Order: sequence, then C-alpha cells, then structure tokens
Amino acid sequence: MFNIEEELKKLPHKPGVYIMHDKDDKIIYVGKAVSLKNRVRQYFRKTNKTKRIENMVSLIDHFEYIVTDNEAEALILECNLIKKNMPKFNVLLKDDKTYPYIKVNVKAEYPDVYMTRRILNDGAKYFGPYANSGSAKEMIEFIKSKFKIRQCRTFKYKDRPCLNYHIKKCMAPCMGYISREEYMKQIDEIIDVLEGKTDKLIKQLEKEMEEASTNMQYEKAAYLRDKKIAIERISEKQKVSNISENDIDVIGLAKNDTKVCIEIFFVRKSKMIGREHYFLNELIDEEDSEILSGFIKQYYVDRPILPNKIMIREDIEDKQVLENWLTNKSGRKVEIKTPQKGEKLRLVEMAENNAKITLDNKEKDKNAILQELKQILKLEKLPRKIECYDISNLSGTNMVAGMCVLQDGVIKKNMSRRFKIKTVFGQDDPRCMKEVIERRIKHSIDNPNGGFGRLPDVIFVDGGITQIHAALEALEEVKSDYTNNVELNIPIFGMVKDDKHSTKALMNKNREELELSRELFNLITIFQDTVHDTAIGYHRKLREKEAVKSALDEIPGIGEVKKNNLLKKFGSLKKIAEADIEELTKIKGINEDLAKRIKESLKK
Repeated sequence: MFNIEEELKKLPHKPGVYIMHDKDDKIIYVGKAVSLKNRVRQYFRKTNKTKRIENMVSLIDHFEYIVTDNEAEALILECNLIKKNMPKFNVLLKDDKTYPYIKVNVKAEYPDVYMTRRILNDGAKYFGPYANSGSAKEMIEFIKSKFKIRQCRTFKYKDRPCLNYHIKKCMAPCMGYISREEYMKQIDEIIDVLEGKTDKLIKQLEKEMEEASTNMQYEKAAYLRDKKIAIERISEKQKVSNISENDIDVIGLAKNDTKVCIEIFFVRKSKMIGREHYFLNELIDEEDSEILSGFIKQYYVDRPILPNKIMIREDIEDKQVLENWLTNKSGRKVEIKTPQKGEKLRLVEMAENNAKITLDNKEKDKNAILQELKQILKLEKLPRKIECYDISNLSGTNMVAGMCVLQDGVIKKNMSRRFKIKTVFGQDDPRCMKEVIERRIKHSIDNPNGGFGRLPDVIFVDGGITQIHAALEALEEVKSDYTNNVELNIPIFGMVKDDKHSTKALMNKNREELELSRELFNLITIFQDTVHDTAIGYHRKLREKEAVKSALDEIPGIGEVKKNNLLKKFGSLKKIAEADIEELTKIKGINEDLAKRIKESLKK
C-alpha cells in the first residue's frame, strides 16, 4: 500500500516532474519542480492553499516522479505529459485548433499565395497566425484582387490564357505574357504588405503612378492609384500602435465569479493580424501569475511559429526557464515582458479589457438562455441548476443511470454522477428512473453539504411521458417518506427523441411538446447527448470489468495482486491476450508456466 508520508521522505532534492494519481490510478495533476522534495511536500503541509489545490490534494491516492538533469528538461516533460493526459487540475486548453497562415511559395517559378494550416520546412514564407480562416481569406482575396498574380494552384504552361487573364485578374505567366522578374516584383510587394512594410511600397506606387500619368498611360495610372488606396486602407485597418517590435503576442486576463478568460492578440510588424480567447474553469482562486504560466506552457507547446516577445501583466515565477525553452524551440531569442508604462502597457491593458468584455458577453449569453428557459418552461424563477437523467442497460443486465448538470447555462461535467440500480431486476427503465431520482433527492435532504449539492430547480429525464411520470412518482415517494413536509415542487420535463434517436423536443407532464429556439434546441441536444454518454460509458465500463474479472479469476495462480498488475501494465484483457510470454513474465510473480496458462486461457 502506498504510504504518502513515507514516500515524501524518499523524494530527492533534484529537478523533475511529479505526477499525482487518484484512487482509480487516473492522473489528476502534473507539475515540475527545481527540487522535487521541497515542492511535493508543500502540497501535504498545513499551509494556505487555494480551494482548487485543497480539492486536488484530497483526491491524491499516490504519486510518482521522474528526475531530470535540469529544470528546462522538466518543463518540456511537464508540457508533454499535460498534453497527453489532460489532468483535470492543470490549466488545460481543450481545443486543438490549428491556426491558419498565409503561404507564399517563393521557391516556385511563379509563386502563388494561399491559406494553409501546416507549416513545412520547404523554404516558403509563412505569415500569421490568423485568428480564424475568415480573416486569412479576406487578406488573400485582397491580394488577388489588387495584384495580378496567378489564381490557379497547379501551374502549367498552356496554349491559351484562362478567364482570369481576360477579366484582368492575372497577367497569364502560363502564356509567357509577363516575365518572371516582373512577376516576382509583385510577389515582393505582397510580402511587404503581409509584413506590414507598406510605407515604402506606397511611395513606390505614387512614383510609378506619376510616371504612368506623365506618359499618358492613364489605365495603368488608375490601376496603381486603386492599389495604393487599397493598401493604405488595409494598413490602417491592421494598425494597433506605434510599438517598434516585430512579432508580439499580447496576453490579457480577466476573471469573474466562475470563470477566467484569456485574450491573446497577435501583433506582427506593429499590426494586429488576429486575436483569440480561451475560457478556463475552476481557476478563479488561483494567482494570476500561476494561470499565466500554465497558459503559456500549454499554448506554445505545439506552436510552429513563435513571436519575439510575449507581453503579460504579471511577473511569473518560472519566467527564465520558460524564456529558455521558447528560445530553444524557436531558434531565436524569445522574451516574456511585463511592461510598466507607455504603448506596451496600454496594449496589455487593451487585451485585458477585451478579455473582460468577452467574459461579460459570455455571461449575457448564458443569462439569455436561462431567461428563455424560464419563459418556455413557465417557471417562477430562473432555472440556474438543471439535472438530467438517463438509464442504460443491455437486456436488463448491469443496469445503471447517468446524471448530468446544467449550471447557469453551462454543462458541468465535473458535477456528473453515475448510479448502479439496486432495487430493480429485469428491464424496467421507468422503475429504474424512479429509484435513481429518489436516491438523489434523499441524498441532498439528508446531506445538504454533500457531493450532490443543492436540489435542482428543474429535472430533465431522457424519454417521454412514461419517464416523466416515473420522476413525478419519485418526488411523491420522497415527500411521503419525510414527516417534516419537505417542499419538492421541482418541475419535470422529458427530452424526447425521434426515430433516428436524435433529440426531437422537450415535453411537459401534459404531453405538450415545447417550441424551442435554435440556440436552446442545440443546448438541449448537447445536454441529452452528454447524459447519454455518461450512462452508456458507465455501463460499458461495468461490462468490461465483469468480463476481465471472470476471465482472469478463472486462471489458477492469478490472485487480486497479479490481476491488478497485469491490468495496470497492459490496460485491457485484449492487450494481455496479445502480449507474448516474455512480456508477461516481466510482471512480478508471473513465471513462464503461469504466463503460458494465461495465454491458453485467454485464447478460449
């Protein structure tokens, strides 16, 4: 058995990564340390800890650690382990979006310009990242409308020009109507626009425009004039400030009572080319510096192109090691700055203000959803907490239920619960629903400060009128079981599915289907899918556990310890069966004869 106090004594005074596990061996936190002994011991001492860290420590069953040569190695390992395991108590960015870039394949004979999400080491020039494909496409459309470069992706010489030549959108290099030297001059101008170097380009266009006008080439002069005006407009649209650094990411942070929002501005050559925001849950009591440090690690771990500078408000503890990591990753110096005055500080403040506005707008959207629900469900108060239930079984075996929670308009996966059915034998979903809701309601009455929290304002059940009646019966049963006249006027609604098992509507106890807006319908659909996944996932887990238990327990010489060691090493019954004799004998207590018996038994 893992003894935490004893294991703490064994920790070395060396840099490395520590990994916290819960009782199910799930990784719940990964951190790095200059001294593993000092850092890990802090979690188990009676010091001032945030509520989040207290919750994490209460779930720690055992921990492990990996010693590294230095803190930089620990940082890289920490980032990779967080990305792989997504521990619930780390700062997590749960989106793997790849940002769009604009690519100019300058190595081609006649380069073209297009959007890509892959950065290759192919000698091409890449510009970005752009916050979304719309802004990248807008820039490409501008380029192709104002510069007469080829529109086709596959270039080959032809016997006649395409339509783009005739409508004056291309100079037809495929026909040899423009020299490569003249064509590359346009490409150089495009690169100047993408790099924000427009002042020199505008002066050059003005000079060429005057020359064309003097030579009475009025059509050319008009074309150059229109190009100059367009470049001036797009340059003004992109401009943020007069700060001189080339590539900067500006990070702003804002908090409210439930969420953290981080807004990041992409500033390239003194122009803002895009922005993005992230919402982080359950971090409101963390120090801003801790949140920013965690965000930087997660955000830049897979970024192919890094800025020269990252600007933030707060100094962070591991700034030096982060800078070294980013510098080595980039191949050039990357700095993390905390500006104190001037344009740079105002830019950070702008990011923070935008983060606050984004957060406020998110709250307004949630409130609008709650107001709509109140109106449609004809409730007396806002449904701030809605619980949803679903039953799962296979021919009446391993009957289970799932519960999910919609809190203040947001699905809270951490508040989900799973139930084993205890009193129903055979396939009877309504009776199962009645049992589960009775148990859940009684739990909050008996333990108001327990894990279920307060009673819900509304209950949704997966199904139609039969399930609604079962839930209403459960409330009546609870009322009759308590003599203190417990008030249980909780409205019940059914989430009805169509023949294709997709969400169809909400139904009330009078069998009336309620009309929902598209936004609300989408939310209810996601809510129903989430509780269904919770229930069916639990059912599948029990079936697999039962199958593993019966198969391994029937093998002579396999006890509880060896069974757990096998499962911990290989993860599943299938992988144990696929392992060879040599792999099996590496498990403590399993010799060659026992390994052969395992293989023979699992083949049956």
